[in-house]
Amino acid sequence: MQKITSKFNNRGLQNKYYLMKSSVIVFPGSNCDRDIATALKKMHFKNQMVWHKETKLPKSDLVVIPGGFSYGDYLRCGSMASKSKIMKSVIKFANSGGKVMGICNGFQILVETGLVPGVLLRNKYLEFISKNVF
Repeated sequence: MQKITSKFNNRGLQNKYYLMKSSVIVFPGSNCDRDIATALKKMHFKNQMVWHKETKLPKSDLVVIPGGFSYGDYLRCGSMASKSKIMKSVIKFANSGGKVMGICNGFQILVETGLVPGVLLRNKYLEFISKNVF
């Protein structure tokens, strides 16, 4: 974190806060990656977008894996993305205590990497199902 000292606020007091750094991983088929980047900037994060083919993660306090349909989810949700070059750095970052957030498909990617323990079950017929369950 980079230490930032602001000018005087409306009460004449100085604010000291830390500018946190974040990285948003971008895969083919990701969506909402720009939305999460905007949200992070509004929360005063210094954000970087990181393409999945990169091998080195920028210095970060938080890594976000956004939602969408990485690689079109053709094999298994998040399976192909979990093998991307950048994921080795994300796994190393997480295992060293770094904060990682997976949203929607990003969560599925984290399950596929083993960072989130568990298994995502396939549906019985391996086909898209859209039906009301209530």
